[in-house]
Amino acid sequence: MAKKLFPDGTEVAGFYVRTIKSGPFVFVSGTTSLNSKGQVQGKDAAQQTAITMKKIEAGLKSAGAKLSDLTRTTIYVTDIRDMGAVSEALGKALKGSVVTSTLVAVSALAVPGLLVEIEATAVVDK
Repeated sequence: MAKKLFPDGTEVAGFYVRTIKSGPFVFVSGTTSLNSKGQVQGKDAAQQTAITMKKIEAGLKSAGAKLSDLTRTTIYVTDIRDMGAVSEALGKALKGSVVTSTLVAVSALAVPGLLVEIEATAVVDK
């Protein structure tokens, strides 16, 4: 099964791209609220989640999928107390879609100031 690659220009290493489609599956790598200059966007976990989900939505769209095709998310937060705010922002972004999800607290993310990182998997029946 062939893989189709959909880089978005924010990749910092040559061994990965933001989005890959393989068969009916679309995988979006760990995504944060960093802008194209590597600056953290969003002052709190809810804002960072909203920005991150827009980037995930763009990655999905590039591969022919949409947020309603998401089946799974894995969310990493630097403070477990942000769980409620992140869940609320994720619910708003998903607009009624339901996914399986795992939330994990970690000691830090790749760039200071990042509070949330999300990876996602979608299935497209086309």
